[in-house]
Amino acid sequence: MSRDMTILEHIDELRKRLVRMFIFVGAVALFSFTFGFREFTIEGTRVLLPFPDPFDNLASQAIRRMEEDLLPDFVTVIVTAPSQALIAQLYFSLFLGLLLGMPIIIREISAFLGPALYPAERKRILRLALPATFLFILGAAFSYILITPFTIDFLYRYGLGIVQETFITIDEFISFVLLFTLAFGLSFELPILMWLLTASGIVKPDFWRKNISYVVVVLAVYGAVITPDGSGITMWFVAGPMLVLYILGYFIIKRILGGRKEAGKV
Repeated sequence: MSRDMTILEHIDELRKRLVRMFIFVGAVALFSFTFGFREFTIEGTRVLLPFPDPFDNLASQAIRRMEEDLLPDFVTVIVTAPSQALIAQLYFSLFLGLLLGMPIIIREISAFLGPALYPAERKRILRLALPATFLFILGAAFSYILITPFTIDFLYRYGLGIVQETFITIDEFISFVLLFTLAFGLSFELPILMWLLTASGIVKPDFWRKNISYVVVVLAVYGAVITPDGSGITMWFVAGPMLVLYILGYFIIKRILGGRKEAGKV
């Protein structure tokens, strides 16, 4: 793609790249939905190999593992409608396609936007690609290992005081887990966003300190939107870690960029 391309040529270029992204994501999702892993013995060695099985597929195997990792012993997953299990596996398959396809998506978007950027801008984006990927994975892992199981346990313990048995439907469980995983993965990108805005000269380093009171309100609203209850408690499971990231991001920016007159030169 060059700068003298026409509008129609730009649209055609974007269409081709979108098609490649959709094909890769769809291929991974289709594999997850139609293939599972089975243990085979080859010359005395046990190995896991993909095997076509739409009922015991990779999505269903992963969901069972998520149930073991995330749900307390007193919560049971149930299916209350004919299509719930099917939709849950579709959701997970698409999520896996997006997750594994992220390098392809980033590459295609970068290739499309690259010619329109100045060399310094391209260099800045490339330098942040690895930290951004690391922070997204860290946020997703933080949610899966700590926040999601703690939140589910916290909320369902109130049910034990009312009923003898507690349940969660399979679609609600998958939606809850995927929402928290994506939300925390994106939330951990906050320092990257702060760095880009400051390094580009859009805001000064002290901007983040002066507006922290507004940030607390915004983070609380964000936490309230993505959490499943209206108690006002679980939203801080989201807003709290984000506030810590915000403060860390400010100190890093202040130390590295604060002494420069023009942050846009970074």
